[in-house]
Amino acid sequence: MFAVACPSGSAIMPGRMSAPDRIVRDAASIGLATGVYAVSFGVLAVAAGLSVAQTCALSLLTFTGASQFTFVSVVAAGGSVASAFPPALLLAARNGIYALSLKQVLPRSRVRQALDAQLVIDESTAMAHAQPTPERKRRAFLATGVSVFVLWNLGTLIGAAAGEGLGDPKDLGLDAIFPAVFLALLAPQLRRDGAVGAAIGGAALAVVLLPLTPAGVPVMVAVLAAIPALASRRARG
Repeated sequence: MFAVACPSGSAIMPGRMSAPDRIVRDAASIGLATGVYAVSFGVLAVAAGLSVAQTCALSLLTFTGASQFTFVSVVAAGGSVASAFPPALLLAARNGIYALSLKQVLPRSRVRQALDAQLVIDESTAMAHAQPTPERKRRAFLATGVSVFVLWNLGTLIGAAAGEGLGDPKDLGLDAIFPAVFLALLAPQLRRDGAVGAAIGGAALAVVLLPLTPAGVPVMVAVLAAIPALASRRARG
């Protein structure tokens, strides 16, 4: 057994990953999972009438899976682009909320902020917030965002090219990947003060609104459950 000295004075024992290595590993795993799910998006988009080029452009420029699936589902049901846009935009609006929570992670440069904005998604936000220091938050945000972006677009291309040959993604269980990954990323957040109450409140709001409102609204309204927890923490200083 031997140890390799680190600049900080700590040591990395054989068989144990450093924090940066774990971040890269986890980011790659998330990217791979979303890339597999993107194959199903490519298949569905082409089946809905989009060309391969249009499908790939949607992933490249929009890059938010829930909005893309919503858009394609409306088009597949016979809706127009104008009718598909509002629900897709509603779901994408949550990324703006994520960006507000990433103030310490995003750079101050306007140009770099504009570039990083494309990477503000569920996975990169959750990975960033799961890290203990600003440096690790930044590393996790970029590693996850880039990994998901590259593999999501690659998966979209593969799925679009394959067309309907892969069948219904639900038959393959691919529709369960996104929620499973996101729940795993949220787990570390439950250790924070007030997080459990906010999670339960948000889930309750979503369940109540699910049969009453359009898709995406329950998710947005569930954010309101965090307000009591934030007010309580501010009151305690």
